[in-house]
Amino acid sequence: MATDETSDSGEPGTDQSFVRVADADELREEGRLLVNRNGKSLALFYHEGKFRAVDNRCPHMGFPLTEGSVEDGILTCHWHHARFELSCGDTFDPWADDVQAFPIEERDGDVYVNIAPKRDAPPEEHWTGRLETGLEENLRLVVAKSVIGLSNADVPDSEPLRIGAAFGTRYREQGWSSGLTIHSCMANVLPDLRADDRQRALYTGLRHVASDCQGESPRFDQPSFETEDVSADRLKKWFRDCVEVRDRDGAERCLQTAIATLEPGQVAEILYTAATDHLYLDAGHSFDFVNKSLELLDHIGWEHADTVLPSVIPRLTDAQRSEELSSWTQPIDLAELLFDRFDQLGKLVDAGNEKTWNEPENFTEILLSDDPHEILDALKDAIRAGATCEELADRVSFASLMRVAQFGTANEFSDWNTVHHTLTYNNAVQQAAKRASSIALYRGVLAGAMSVYLDRFLNTPPTPVPTIDSSDANPEDLREELLETFDEEGNVNAAGAIVAEHFSAGGDPDDLKETLGRALLREDAGFHTLQNLEASFAQFDLREDEEEKELALISLARYMGAHFPTRREAEQTYVIADRLNRGEKIHESS
Repeated sequence: MATDETSDSGEPGTDQSFVRVADADELREEGRLLVNRNGKSLALFYHEGKFRAVDNRCPHMGFPLTEGSVEDGILTCHWHHARFELSCGDTFDPWADDVQAFPIEERDGDVYVNIAPKRDAPPEEHWTGRLETGLEENLRLVVAKSVIGLSNADVPDSEPLRIGAAFGTRYREQGWSSGLTIHSCMANVLPDLRADDRQRALYTGLRHVASDCQGESPRFDQPSFETEDVSADRLKKWFRDCVEVRDRDGAERCLQTAIATLEPGQVAEILYTAATDHLYLDAGHSFDFVNKSLELLDHIGWEHADTVLPSVIPRLTDAQRSEELSSWTQPIDLAELLFDRFDQLGKLVDAGNEKTWNEPENFTEILLSDDPHEILDALKDAIRAGATCEELADRVSFASLMRVAQFGTANEFSDWNTVHHTLTYNNAVQQAAKRASSIALYRGVLAGAMSVYLDRFLNTPPTPVPTIDSSDANPEDLREELLETFDEEGNVNAAGAIVAEHFSAGGDPDDLKETLGRALLREDAGFHTLQNLEASFAQFDLREDEEEKELALISLARYMGAHFPTRREAEQTYVIADRLNRGEKIHESS
């Protein structure tokens, strides 16, 4: 790792790049010297009859290497005991990174160092390699430094996203899980964040991918069928049949063939259909994970579909099916009601062709009611009246937001996850309806509506949604107050009220989203909280009604208020990486 910085007298890699740094006899006598030339802090050593020069800052956390020890050609940093081969600077310890070594010569009794040698590799190549090492070894500091290094080298965000996707899908036999979902969520929210927080978001996704894969067996691909003469309908039937009997390998061969021979929309339709053959798989995670895998491909390119998409197959073949749960069959058999409606969908959609649905005034109230028959009948009537899947998914998603916004804090803390799962599932169905056209997605809407119904007790009684008619508060002050509110545990309702007042005061929603993102990324936020922010931002962007947009961020603030603060260990690691990049002396911090 070299730098392009030059001396006043020469160009990188030329003889003129050598500058005098010490008296040779003095260095022999002292054994080591610290010198500064052209902004560089150099550690000079005389060891085993030879002069050596390296960057004085340990690449791990910046400790001065002149305070280390040298023995048998090995330089050891005394802070964390990182070891370096002295002549070339290569490390024995992958978590430390290599220290830069400089060419050194003795001339007429003086020591000269080339302070601007040619690079061994361009920065993007170096940091790509370091990121891969950080993922392999699950080293947070290395991941953070690599993300910052790639950004400073003007490498587009799609590259660390691609590296994380390739690693996460290869090195986890059980396939797609929370790490890659977080990775995809962070990719989705990058445009909503402050510039300073976008690197934090990439770091957040990548460190969760690394953690998710640690100690896991790798996944081995199944190939596509050699034939290309298979219709989309047949591939879909084969894939669904394999998923039905929990046959991973067979399902993967069908999916790989679909990826190789069909258009992306057709592949998505196959996955969405299989993900709705059974009800609310794995508490809604399975459908959301399928959708997130497709969204990640939007960022890194469809050419990676054969690597990314097969990783979701275990989420379909191994998933718990909600029709197997008592909550979906007792005291009312919701599964029977749903499967009966599924059988009617074809005729209902045909009846609604070329019709335009006008939403009844009380439609949301029905979706939030305590009568599953009335809810399903209202949805059935809407389909017959021409409601598109996207329109109905929008209304069911909004009902999910209401459940979070009105969640009663007297419930058990774990019940936040229950309303959260319903929201992220219904958000995924709504996003899927924008991507692909399929009658099967109506099944996702109906199942999502029943999950909203099952969550009704968590709004008993419903917490009032904060409303503020007008406010002359300074929006910037409110955003700072919101951050302070997250510094104390349990400020659920206060957080929601501040967001409501921010809207009332005419604050810019984009600034509010940046503040919510900033609050999230400084915490050791868990999987569900990271998901919740992404889903809430998506719901905000999807809505046209201003009150509904406001509700999306109120519900998010309440959810975050319930889960903050945390220890903020991950943020501390990121700050260390950032300070090292800026050349600060970490070891001198209090």
